[in-house]
Amino acid sequence: MLLLLQASSFNLNFLAGKSPNLNLNFPALFPSPMEKKQEKKRARSTKGVGCKSTVEDIEDFSSQEVVKIRASLLRWYYENQRVLPWRINQDEEKEEGGEDGREARAYGVWVSEVMLQQTRVLTVIDYYNRWMEKWPTVRHLAEASQEEVNEMWAGLGYYRRARFLLEGAKSIAEGGEFPTTVSSLRKVRGIGDYTAGAIASIAFKEVVPVVDGNVIRVISRLKAISANPKESTTVKSFWKLAGQLVDPSRPGDFNQALMELGATVCTPLSPSCSACPISDQCHAMSISRNCQTVQVTDFPMKVAKTKQRHDFAAVCVIEITDCKDPEFWKAHSENTAFLLVKRPDEGLLAGLWEFPSVVLDGERVDATTRRKAMDQYLKKLFKIDIRKNGSLILREDVGEYVHIFTHIKLRMYVELLVLYLKGGVNSLYDKENENSIAWKHIDRKSIQGTGLTSGVRKVYNMIQSFKQQEPMNPTRATRKKASKH
Repeated sequence: MLLLLQASSFNLNFLAGKSPNLNLNFPALFPSPMEKKQEKKRARSTKGVGCKSTVEDIEDFSSQEVVKIRASLLRWYYENQRVLPWRINQDEEKEEGGEDGREARAYGVWVSEVMLQQTRVLTVIDYYNRWMEKWPTVRHLAEASQEEVNEMWAGLGYYRRARFLLEGAKSIAEGGEFPTTVSSLRKVRGIGDYTAGAIASIAFKEVVPVVDGNVIRVISRLKAISANPKESTTVKSFWKLAGQLVDPSRPGDFNQALMELGATVCTPLSPSCSACPISDQCHAMSISRNCQTVQVTDFPMKVAKTKQRHDFAAVCVIEITDCKDPEFWKAHSENTAFLLVKRPDEGLLAGLWEFPSVVLDGERVDATTRRKAMDQYLKKLFKIDIRKNGSLILREDVGEYVHIFTHIKLRMYVELLVLYLKGGVNSLYDKENENSIAWKHIDRKSIQGTGLTSGVRKVYNMIQSFKQQEPMNPTRATRKKASKH
């Protein structure tokens, strides 16, 4: 009787607050024999066995846990959710615009979730707003070129995401309608389990879970899961547990609440446990209170990161100038053209533009060897013979720049090469390109607005800083060096 009174009091207090009517389907309040057995097992797992104890078996959430977590987390979310542009049109009750409204929400969720992968929210906001202004619907995006998409994406990194967004938009436009279920969304190139679950639950109210790093962290702490979060069997368990928690009447809101909790409260290093709405259900917190050597941040288990590969490259920023006199070329630098080369369509930074670069065999490669390697590359690609069809105005080492990718640490040795060519840059187009490597020239004004990767942009900025610091009129030593090439 007391339990029923407490439950009724809980419901009345919840409904009296600011949160909307959730129409929750409450499971039975009295635990079943199986749930009693699970509770006893959990109690034994941490009783009197020392500070190393954690729950080794990944058990299901009990019906009582589900009720409390759903209600507490949704109430917290409605009162504390961040105001983000991709949430503006997510009011599932109004359903404004019918199918068009749902498709607009789905497209917005899709773009935001892809951008948010490996990128901070504050960074994504501006990109998202600019993207939606240029391509407000999936059909607008489908008409864009890869070049346009890359320019809009420049600076976000992980450019493969942008390519998949465009390819996915084209396939959806060809199909005629936006997929509405996880199974149909998974057929779209670039949409995985997580993104499909986010779109289906938020835009189309399909009762499905989403599991990302934030969700894994929250559930791992709720259940004090000590298993390796990267192993496939453990990942499947997280999906199963997340599926048990999803609220059937508001799946999209609940999934966002779970992710929001992980992003803002249940953080990796400094969780705000005192502000957590479901701390009473957190098994990791319970263990930490009983044992000083165990911390909430011990969950999920720390997994050793993949060792970074170290790569090295010579990068040459080539300026083609129409000024033949080395003493006065700087005064005519506004008329220079930069040469850019397109990377292969597969692999790292696929299809993006960069300054000519040559991969080096190891770090200890001297400047002379680097220049010889670059000369061979330029002769092969552009068939540039300085002695026959032009002259060297300036060639200087600018410095080094280390660019960090997920699993690669790339050290770039940057040099500036200023050339005068007979016939100008257009003379390069008259030469047959046997390697079919795409390249183009771009003037100084245009390069400022070109969508370059952050690494290429950094190299360009290094060149501009170098020009400002140096007199830039070739010294006798420079002219003597140039005459030998």
